[in-house]
Amino acid sequence: MNIKEIHDKQEKREISERILKSLPNWFGIPESTQEYINKSSNLPFFAAMDEIKPLGFISIKENNQYTTEIYVMGVLPDYHKQGIGRDLFNRALSFTKDHGYEFLQVKTLDESHPDIYCTDTRKFYLSMGFKPLECLPELWGEENPCLIMIQCIR
Repeated sequence: MNIKEIHDKQEKREISERILKSLPNWFGIPESTQEYINKSSNLPFFAAMDEIKPLGFISIKENNQYTTEIYVMGVLPDYHKQGIGRDLFNRALSFTKDHGYEFLQVKTLDESHPDIYCTDTRKFYLSMGFKPLECLPELWGEENPCLIMIQCIR
């Protein structure tokens, strides 16, 4: 398995669509999933590849001159807990540092939401060095309170 930067927009769409649609417990709102697929095709994008098969991906969004964001990431369900997410994160972190950013953030469901899948997601981000910054309950609607997590990378 290796991490490869993908530049072709159609390839980004195909990879993100295949992986996100395999993760309905995390990406169960079709309109939001399609927005992730569309927008990530225009952003820096890295894929974990097993020869020619994509196993996971991560897309990075610039928020301002100081901060980037993990816009979306996913790993095929059969490959969870094998270090692929960690490898993708580390590649995104290197990209962020190499481009001179100071902060990296990610958004996920807040712990006030009972979703068990996002509990694991928050644990993953905490293990990667993120700290909770703020909950914005209105950003994704009251039924999906958004937690912003951040880390200083300098």
